[in-house]
Amino acid sequence: DEEVRGLFGLWNDALQTGSSSIVAKRYAKDPCLLPTVSDTPRTDFDSIKDYFDAFLLKKPQGTIVEGKITKGVNWAQDCGIYEFSMGADGSKVKARYTFVYVFEDGVWKISHHHSSVMPEGITIAAPMTKDRVRNLFQLWNDALATGDSSTVASRYATDAVLLPTVSDEARYSGDRIKDYFDSFLKKQPQGEILEGEIVIGANWAQDCGIYEFTMGVDGSQVMG
Repeated sequence: DEEVRGLFGLWNDALQTGSSSIVAKRYAKDPCLLPTVSDTPRTDFDSIKDYFDAFLLKKPQGTIVEGKITKGVNWAQDCGIYEFSMGADGSKVKARYTFVYVFEDGVWKISHHHSSVMPEGITIAAPMTKDRVRNLFQLWNDALATGDSSTVASRYATDAVLLPTVSDEARYSGDRIKDYFDSFLKKQPQGEILEGEIVIGANWAQDCGIYEFTMGVDGSQVMG
């Protein structure tokens, strides 16, 4: 069991090098990586390296919290729960894991690696309705009425993208979104949806159509 658990240590040591190629070399010739933060199964060296190109930027350090080891002829399995400390920001993330190791060309390699978030920690939104979706526009509109760009920017998600009406610059961060509304709110805009179509999915919703702004500063109206 100690030898099998030591294989996790070798993989973890590879993470510490910061080299995605070194990490990818810990996997077998015909591997399958089902990673925590990607929807794409990784089934060869290049795609595994590609995943770790991004993941290693977080400077992860793994620790096994609990696990069960099963051994066979030229294979072993280690599954359980591990935790990562991210050196980039100090955050900690727990996940479920499965490693299947195979003895390949005289070396133990990872044949299968499945990592998934702890399901009880997943936030599931309340059922969405079209009325609730449309009301989200009103919450944004009410934020405009405060005249506070920070209040408006807080209505946007962490990874939001704003393609604004009166700026050629796409806004990808809270600071840049706030910057846009610093200027736009001086016009004292108040919005109204004229027509739109709502689409609802699992933990997401889309509302697209035509709206009109009345500018309190001069009474002008703009449709967009």
